[in-house]
Amino acid sequence: MNTLVEQDRASGKRRIAAVVVAAGRGERAGQAADGPKQYRLIGGKPVIRHTLEVLAAHERIGAIAVAIHPDDGALFSQACDGLGADIRTVDGGPSRQESTRLALAALRDLDPEIVLIHDGVRPFIDAPLIDRVIDTVGETLGALPVVPVSDTLKRQGENMLVQGTVPRNGLFAAQTPQGFPFRPILEAHEKAWRAGRADFTDDAAIAEWIGMPVRLVEGSPDNTKLTWARDIALADQRLGGVAMAGMPDVRTGNGYDVHAFGKGNHVTLCGVEIPHAKGLKGHSDADVGLHALTDALLATCGAGDIGTHFPPSDPQWKGAPSRIFVEHAAGLVRERGGRIANADITLICETPRVGPHRDSMVAQLSGMLRIAPERVSIKATTNEGLGFIGRAEGIAAIATATVVFPGALKD
Repeated sequence: MNTLVEQDRASGKRRIAAVVVAAGRGERAGQAADGPKQYRLIGGKPVIRHTLEVLAAHERIGAIAVAIHPDDGALFSQACDGLGADIRTVDGGPSRQESTRLALAALRDLDPEIVLIHDGVRPFIDAPLIDRVIDTVGETLGALPVVPVSDTLKRQGENMLVQGTVPRNGLFAAQTPQGFPFRPILEAHEKAWRAGRADFTDDAAIAEWIGMPVRLVEGSPDNTKLTWARDIALADQRLGGVAMAGMPDVRTGNGYDVHAFGKGNHVTLCGVEIPHAKGLKGHSDADVGLHALTDALLATCGAGDIGTHFPPSDPQWKGAPSRIFVEHAAGLVRERGGRIANADITLICETPRVGPHRDSMVAQLSGMLRIAPERVSIKATTNEGLGFIGRAEGIAAIATATVVFPGALKD
């Protein structure tokens, strides 16, 4: 049984594809605001994103088909936004087996030579494990990563009494990704579906059922499946880094903005309209304080700047209230597991006076950021008559945001 390795390396990424099964509800992990366990945060990112990042970064894998629950489209889009790989989604079925069949069918147009089938809640796969599986797959040969069973196994009898001890010699625990030649495993799944067989617990079992030999390959003890709430908590702790547990992941971002005066009868600063002889020029409401804060928040999670998310060339933002920008940036921070600890804004202008409006500004920002007022600081200073600000030609703002992310500081 010749392996497909040389063909794979000569023909490029598209000849190897992956299926990720992520349509389950994860009841054993309990309920959480993040949704099913594949969307729970570990190390500041959803479980499914950790999994897909490894697969998407592997140079030998082309397309990835992900089976998701029909209700999880928005969750998946948020979790995996910006991965930049050829990732296609398909609505999963009522069982893992059916979800796998549907995801395999979604790759039919690509007709890869090899397909890897992986559990979405195994985020600790690595490139060497993937390579071992790929290098073992043959034209009619499957590959199954395993780890030896180390615990003593007991067979249960009546009334929860031990009936006997099971010898563990030659016993292994199966992992994923499991690798197969694409057409044979797709045909095997479709044959099982037509036969009404829905009792297979993994894809290697279906391969065995149709007579395809499956070779064991070395798995990884780190490649654990997250099943229970405790598994998720331990995974989060693991990604936080034990060696540097005393150094929390605190990030600081800053932003700067400036707008010139123009025609108008008020200016908007930190969400508060202040009567004034002039207005501020800008595509939105030109709130320099909120624009600077938006950039500061985005900086804490490497999410670009305000122009990335709200291009001034887009007419939908003409005259828009800048609180939209701040709330969007704060939402991105929270999606990544961040907690906003502090927001500090300095307004630099000769006029108008900021002091009488400071409490209103703090209240506005407290609501936008969902933090206590004492975590918001609004300051103002003049430019001592110097430069364009000193000549009362415009207003500038400097903002700093401090955000605490899950886990600990890592290299």
